[in-house]
Amino acid sequence: MVRDKSVCLDFDAKMELLKAKGVQKAYGALEVLKGIDLTVEKGQVLSIVGASGAGKSTLLHILGTLDRPDAGELIIKGKSTSHLNSNELARFRNESIGFVFQFHNLLPEFTALENVMIPAFLGQKNDKEVERDAMMLMEKLGVGARAAHKPSELSGGEQQRVAVARSLINKPAIVFADEPSGNLDSKNAQELHELFFELREEMQQTFAIVTHNASLANMADRKIEIADGKII
Repeated sequence: MVRDKSVCLDFDAKMELLKAKGVQKAYGALEVLKGIDLTVEKGQVLSIVGASGAGKSTLLHILGTLDRPDAGELIIKGKSTSHLNSNELARFRNESIGFVFQFHNLLPEFTALENVMIPAFLGQKNDKEVERDAMMLMEKLGVGARAAHKPSELSGGEQQRVAVARSLINKPAIVFADEPSGNLDSKNAQELHELFFELREEMQQTFAIVTHNASLANMADRKIEIADGKII
């Protein structure tokens, strides 16, 4: 698939969606992040690479507000997250951020459709509107026919597409993906990689992706490498 990387700037040119300033994180005596400065623009696909243990996932969790930094500031959509209490942060995360993980994290007792709808229900949105939006997303991602199936009845590729639909249900400003194709075969991995860029082009969606997959990393609009707790 041939992509024009300029499309991410065709709307709201170079709008700064996320900014991290001087982010530090340590676990005991182990310094994992040693002062990260990073910006992500609206509509950008950013890949984050580095050796195992370099701090990639820790950075992603902090950028996604799943963890708090020891020092530094995180600003998303012009809002500093530093002074939000736990409830405010959870609400902001639900409304503004989506997540895709390596192992899907679908709840086995619910159908694919129900899994997609869960974040919207947590946000107390209208049931009928949520179901309509969830089905539209599943159709767009090619898994609409699997809506009534439980995760155990889906292939790995289908489960990950359901997870992507779930990440998009609240129309987030940014989606964070942690090794999203790490559990897929090469065919499904390539299809998932292309899907991210299709969603960027069709829905103006922003992605920040931690990956060991060189193909996905090199497809991104921008690639950064983490080593020894810093961007190099």
